[in-house]
Amino acid sequence: MPDLTYAQLAKQTAALARDVTRSSEAIRGHAKSLADEAKDTARLAESIGALKVDSATVAETRELARLMDGLAAGVIDYAAAGDTTARAAQAAHDQNQASHARIGEAAARSTAGREVYDIDRGWLTQE
Repeated sequence: MPDLTYAQLAKQTAALARDVTRSSEAIRGHAKSLADEAKDTARLAESIGALKVDSATVAETRELARLMDGLAAGVIDYAAAGDTTARAAQAAHDQNQASHARIGEAAARSTAGREVYDIDRGWLTQE
């Protein structure tokens, strides 16, 4: 008995594509939140500067905003890599269907039942 059947492979590759896409979208949402927080922090630095707060505190707040913005950009790049991975998973699923779907359909229609491992190879070519 094989370790992985066509149906299992189809199910797993489709699930992988969905999971990676969902995760990528969640990461992108977190990146947007982080970028928004960076903008708010930059505005806060300007506000406290106008209130004549010591320059070291203002500089540290500006630096924090800059670091947060850079982190958000890195997270967006990470999410883009997730999109690439999702496309690769979807391509694997599509290739699996293109390569094996007809065999899976033929086996599902067969009168031999689920245990197709003892079927004569000639039967598969006739379908």
